[in-house]
Amino acid sequence: MTSNLPKSTASRDGKRVLVVDDEPRMIGFIRMNLELEGHHVIEAHNGVEALDAIRTQLPDVVLLDIMMPELDGFETLRMLREFSTVPVIMLTAKGDENDKVYGLELGADDYVTKPFGPRELSSRIKAVLRRADMPSSSPTDAIIRIDDRLSVDFNQREVIVEGKHIKLRPTEYRLLYHLIENAGWTVPHDQLLAKVWGYEYRDEAHYVRLYVNYLREKIEADPSNPQYILTERGVGYRFVDFRRNKGE
Repeated sequence: MTSNLPKSTASRDGKRVLVVDDEPRMIGFIRMNLELEGHHVIEAHNGVEALDAIRTQLPDVVLLDIMMPELDGFETLRMLREFSTVPVIMLTAKGDENDKVYGLELGADDYVTKPFGPRELSSRIKAVLRRADMPSSSPTDAIIRIDDRLSVDFNQREVIVEGKHIKLRPTEYRLLYHLIENAGWTVPHDQLLAKVWGYEYRDEAHYVRLYVNYLREKIEADPSNPQYILTERGVGYRFVDFRRNKGE
């Protein structure tokens, strides 16, 4: 089911927002606030409708509830990530850290815990859209050779580990870029959050921990004993100073 805003009331900057929730009152609350900001709201009441809407309506961002009949939000997210990179914000009434981490592991870009206010939701939407539209600058050398085992191809957004090419997700790419850009220096948690996720995420340290773990799983021979991305406890993370080791 869709809703067409009159062109006279829609903002030029308005986005197509797919809201997936089986509670009509929640959809109505979100619709009212997003349409006031000039966004075009698309409705889906379960995961099946959501997957169809993503294919046919091409939303700019998806607000996806977790607790739904037929397909829950996690399964819907898993299936949509097989064919789409659209930014997804999970909507959950649960405060369980495990649920949040699981959603991020499946490919969610952010989450909002119910109940939430219009300003918080608007801020989260703007943040994920800004990251999705963020131009990706690359170092002068598009392919950086860390050592005999690891290289990073910034043009292709992938790492090459022992000759095997491994794709990076957009957030993984941005995080690795900022770590390598500051190789040899400890980058504080709040600085990484501001650079990769946005200034409003500076207190969300678990995002950094989670995505550092993702990167370690992809590039480290032993993620539990990392040699490239090093932890400076209580401060941040440091990428090994590979240039100094080469005498550069």
